[in-house]
Amino acid sequence: MPRPNTSNGKSARAVAVAAVPDKRQAILRAATKVFARKGYFNSKVSDVAGEAGIADGTVYLYFKSKDEILHSIFDRAMEEFIAEGKKEIHEIKRADKRLQRIAELHLEKLGADRDLAVVFQVELRGSTKFMEEFSAAGFAEYLSIIHQTIEDGQKTGVFRTDINATVCSKILFGALDEMVTNWILSRNHYPLAPMAEEVLKIFFGGIREK
Repeated sequence: MPRPNTSNGKSARAVAVAAVPDKRQAILRAATKVFARKGYFNSKVSDVAGEAGIADGTVYLYFKSKDEILHSIFDRAMEEFIAEGKKEIHEIKRADKRLQRIAELHLEKLGADRDLAVVFQVELRGSTKFMEEFSAAGFAEYLSIIHQTIEDGQKTGVFRTDINATVCSKILFGALDEMVTNWILSRNHYPLAPMAEEVLKIFFGGIREK
């Protein structure tokens, strides 16, 4: 029997280990699609396995349950978004410009993946239990970044100091969140990312005539 070619310095074990993250990511991508199309509570692990093109039992090598898959979808997306966001705003000095980029990234990220948007806006909110768990996870860090940016703007004279930064950060998130929800529910097809400009126009300027 011919021996596997390991002349490139990689053992069969190393190749197998390297393939694990790919299989895990494939399962998460499949689950995102299945949960978005069928609904989390109506979906089975076998549905996810079928979409990923693997055996049902293989899913359990990477995830203990359907709940853990949903958690992992959220964790992965938030980790990527927060890492990308921090990198993008690191060199932006003015707080209002940083806040603008955060809002743009929020809608760009979800606008580029409708299935992920549906999971975030609908499936993660299917129960109080889920919402409590996710609010205590990466979501809190995301709100903290917005909050810190607003406080920085207050310290540098960009934003008013007579406003509550915590309330302000939740209002901005709520507005962006509603834009995503309207987008996935709308029968009209339109790009989501440009809505960041409309939200910020109102957020920065208000609606009262000066």
